[in-house]
Amino acid sequence: MSRALLVIDVQNEYFTGALPITYPAGHLEQILAAMDGATAKQVPVIVVQHHFDDPEKPFFQKGTPGWELHPEVARRPHDLLIEKQLPGSFTGTDLEAWLREQKIDTVTIAGYMTHMCCDTTARQAVHRGFTVEFLSDATGTLALSNSAGEVTAEELQRSILCAQQMMLSEVLNVESWIGRL
Repeated sequence: MSRALLVIDVQNEYFTGALPITYPAGHLEQILAAMDGATAKQVPVIVVQHHFDDPEKPFFQKGTPGWELHPEVARRPHDLLIEKQLPGSFTGTDLEAWLREQKIDTVTIAGYMTHMCCDTTARQAVHRGFTVEFLSDATGTLALSNSAGEVTAEELQRSILCAQQMMLSEVLNVESWIGRL
């Protein structure tokens, strides 16, 4: 098994902007632990950064403080930086080609938001024939309230993790993941 760690959208918007990640506790520390563990074991780390070209969108505008990577992620080594404009990290990017060139068959998902970009990327990876590991404590979300209803951050996180484990990913925590490296 040859794997890569995908660190998806760990950007300031989720800390100081309009979309504060609230669940689970310690999510950033676990992402950083996964990055450090991967680097120590020579597992490639791919950092993914989201941006919108549409000036009407209130967040992830390229060049703004909210768009920038969290400083702790930015200062850590990575093997590839992917910029994306849609929830899936494979859409309109060179991610798949790079993974295939490196002969990687397994991707490990960390980052934000569990229910949006992490879930979408995991599903895309499965559809492309990759094995997926989904880090339960190194992904994070927030409560949602919209015309479809309301859900707490904890309920949303648990729902996505259960759906991922059902037929898509192996869901595990960072400690277990680092132990298998």
